[in-house]
Amino acid sequence: MPRHLFPCALLLGLTPVLLPAHPNHSATQKTTVASVPATEPPPGKSEVSITVEGDRRVIIANGLPDHATGRFPNADNPNGIGAQRYRFSLPARPVAAAAPTPLVRQPFGIAVNGVLFDPGTAEMWHNDRASGWHYEALGGAFSLGLDDNNAHVQPNGAYHYHGVPVALLRQLSGGREQMTLVGWAADGFPIYAVWGHREAGDAASPAVKLRSSYRLKQGTRPTANGQPGGAYDGIFVEDFEYVPGRGDLDECGGRTGVTPEFPGGTYHYVLTEDFPFVPRFFRGKPDASFARREGP
Repeated sequence: MPRHLFPCALLLGLTPVLLPAHPNHSATQKTTVASVPATEPPPGKSEVSITVEGDRRVIIANGLPDHATGRFPNADNPNGIGAQRYRFSLPARPVAAAAPTPLVRQPFGIAVNGVLFDPGTAEMWHNDRASGWHYEALGGAFSLGLDDNNAHVQPNGAYHYHGVPVALLRQLSGGREQMTLVGWAADGFPIYAVWGHREAGDAASPAVKLRSSYRLKQGTRPTANGQPGGAYDGIFVEDFEYVPGRGDLDECGGRTGVTPEFPGGTYHYVLTEDFPFVPRFFRGKPDASFARREGP
């Protein structure tokens, strides 16, 4: 039987686990994908330390969530959650780079509970990395066993978020519609979730759901040279395009403005309920510590 690499393994530099080929790696349109109910207690105590040491923010964590998760293993994800040994160092006073840096083969950042934000997958059209068509984890082509927190598990046991960490956000915000710091990006800038001030520079401005500036492309995908065809509907990352000014955020999924933690203003990322969910570009330079992954 043909085999493929388990989702996300290649992007993270992990030793991949080979599984039977997914029957939908030829999918060209959305289907109905249900999330796994997050009803399971955490598999252990979440341990995380976030300290500022000179000009560095140092984050040490075991990667275990501090909220209920889906059942892992499950029908579409064969891995159980296991503790990790994370140690990341990032700039405490980050600066923007001259040009955005694309997210490639590494996590985007880490949540305040020590769980990684990791939006990429290794799922490709016909399992062909040369095809250039990457399946989007939240695109609805097929199930990757994600739970209600938009999270699932790597072969090494690492639980990680592909989108808004629903339970963590609810826990941190108390269910209120407000700016909520949920983590730190690999370049040192803070990560907020869903909500931001209507006027970025005005702390008295009401909180609103912020929109990304990406949209679905119009028309249909090409079919030449074995490309997938079908209408652009969001199952592939390449189905989307950035349109400056279309939403509230830039191509990196962020903006400059005031936040509760930075009343004088700072550049910050925002996780969104629409694509890209978790940003796919860095405004600053990602720290090399995020390129390393240590097993349990």
